[in-house]
Amino acid sequence: MKKLLSAFLFAALFTSVISCTADKPAKKPNIIFLFADDQCFNTINATGNNEIITPNLDKLVNNGAYFAHNFNMGAWNGAVCIASRTMINTGRSVWKAHAIEKQLKKPEYTETFWGNLMENAGYETYMTGKWHVKADAKKMFNNVGTVRSGMPKQTDERYNRTFTEEGDEGWKPWKEEYGGFWQGGKHWTEVLGDEALGFIDDTKTKDKPFFMYLAFNAPHDPRQSPKEFVDMYPLENIAVPETFMPEYANQDKIGNGPALRDERLAPFPRTEYSVKVNRQEYYAIISHMDREIGRIIDALKASGEMDNTYIFYTADHGLACGNHGLIGKQSLYDHSTRSPLIVIGPDIPKGSKVEADVYLQDIMPTALELAGAEQPAYVEFSSLLALAQGKQTESAYDAIYGCYRDLQRSIRKDGYKLIAYPEVPQLLLYDLNKDPQEMNDISAQQPEKVKAMFAELVQLQKDMDDPLDIQGNFMELLK
Repeated sequence: MKKLLSAFLFAALFTSVISCTADKPAKKPNIIFLFADDQCFNTINATGNNEIITPNLDKLVNNGAYFAHNFNMGAWNGAVCIASRTMINTGRSVWKAHAIEKQLKKPEYTETFWGNLMENAGYETYMTGKWHVKADAKKMFNNVGTVRSGMPKQTDERYNRTFTEEGDEGWKPWKEEYGGFWQGGKHWTEVLGDEALGFIDDTKTKDKPFFMYLAFNAPHDPRQSPKEFVDMYPLENIAVPETFMPEYANQDKIGNGPALRDERLAPFPRTEYSVKVNRQEYYAIISHMDREIGRIIDALKASGEMDNTYIFYTADHGLACGNHGLIGKQSLYDHSTRSPLIVIGPDIPKGSKVEADVYLQDIMPTALELAGAEQPAYVEFSSLLALAQGKQTESAYDAIYGCYRDLQRSIRKDGYKLIAYPEVPQLLLYDLNKDPQEMNDISAQQPEKVKAMFAELVQLQKDMDDPLDIQGNFMELLK
C-alpha cells in the first residue's frame, strides 16, 4: 500500500513539474547591438577586402546574414554621426529626427527612445561607449557604463602632419602622450570591451533577457591603435583607391572643402602617400576593434547565452578615406553613406547574403519585433527580420534617399543613383551595376533618366519633410 501511495505521489509531482514547465513562457532572446563609428561597408575581409584583417567580423559574416546594401540617410550638419544615432534611437527619418532634436532632453521624449522601449518590453538594458545624441543616456538605459563624446580629442600634431615619405615624425597612432583614444590610460576600444564583459558576467544572476547597446568610437579619427596593429599593414601593401584624385571638383560648394574638420586629415591637394597612411591607420584601428569584438563574442559563448542571442553589427555611416579626393563622410557616394550590416541569431541562415536595400536604422524596429514589443506609430523604419531569415527578398523601400545639409541630395533606385548639388548646380547620374565605384557620370548620355529620377527625388523630399526646395536650382539643366 505504501509503495502504491509513493508511486501515486511521485506521478502527481512529476505531472505537476511538467505542467509548470509547459506553462512557463520561453525566455525572450537577448539582443546585442554592436555599433562602429565611421566604418565603410568594404572594410571586412570576408566581404571581399583582402587588404584588411578582421577574423572576428569574418566569423560574424560567416555565421549570419550579411546585408550588402545598407545605408544611412545623411545628416543636417557635418557631424553625420549625430543624425544617424538620433534616427536609430528615436525611429524617425532624418528631417523628422532633426525637428525634435532640441526637445530630446524633455521628460516627455524619454519613452520614445529605443532603450526605454526595450526596457518596457521586459529587458535589462545596458549602454556603453559613444552616445552623441542630445539626450541623457542614463535616462534611456537602466545600466550605463562609460559614456563617450562624439570623438576623441584631436591635437594640432595630428592635423599638421607633413605626410612626407622621407619621414613623418611626431604624432603616431600608438603614442599615448597625444591623448585621443588613449585619454585615461587605456584605449577606449579596450575599455568598452572590458565593460561589456563585466555586464555579460552580471547577467548570469538575472532572469531577464538583456539588450546591450555597445557603441565603439573606433574607427573614427584620430584612428589610434597599438603599434602591433599598425605594423600589420606595411604601406607597400596598401593600395591607393581606384577613385583617387588630388581634389574633388566643387568641393567647397558641396561642403567638403578645407574648412571641414574631417577633410583636414590629409593635405590639399591629396597625395597618394597621405591617402595610404590614412588607410593604413584606418585598417589598424578596425583590426584592433575586431579583437575586442572577439572578446565580447567569446564571453557571450562562455555565459551559455549565445544560442538565445541575436547580434546586430553595423556602423553609423561609411567614410571616404581617400576615395574621390575626399577623406570624411560628408558626401553621398556609397563609401560615405553605406556601412556594413550583419545579423546573426538562432534562426538566421549562416553565410547568407541579402541584396535588398535597407537603412541601418531598420535595426531598431527589428529588435522591437524580436522583443515582442509593438512598434510605435512614429517609427518610420522597417524590420529587416524577414530579410535576415530568408523569408523575404524585396526591399521595404521603393528608393533610398540621401541628404547632406542643404548642399547635397540623392536618390538610389533600380540600379541607378542621381546626386544633386544645388549650389553648383550639377546633377550626376551613375549606373551602379556597371560602375559600382561611381566614377563615370552618365547624365549627359541619359537626360530622360535624369529628369525621371529628379522628379522622384523631389517627391521623396516631400515624403521626408525635407525643408530644401531644389527645383529652382535645376530648371536650366532639366530643360
